[in-house]
Amino acid sequence: MALKITNNQGIFEINGKLIFENVKSLQNYFECLIEQSDSLIISIEKVKKIDVSGVNTLALLYRKAMKKNKILSIIGKENKNIQQVFNHTKMNFILRNDFV
Repeated sequence: MALKITNNQGIFEINGKLIFENVKSLQNYFECLIEQSDSLIISIEKVKKIDVSGVNTLALLYRKAMKKNKILSIIGKENKNIQQVFNHTKMNFILRNDFV
């Protein structure tokens, strides 16, 4: 399944597999948005599968936003499809509790 990003009332929903084959396009897309916005919300609630490269890409975007004094909120912590990889990589700190 291809990766699909939808802007749903200011929340960018990622749907599909966030894996090695898709991370570069995701990174390019959100790096442009980070430049243009002061804050972004990314939802990974509909991600079907994620691998270490997907987690690392989200962490990279998170760090880039922080470096530029921007706010990047990544929601979807309760998604069972992603929990194991986030726990394994110890990157849970980039995920916010779902607040929307």
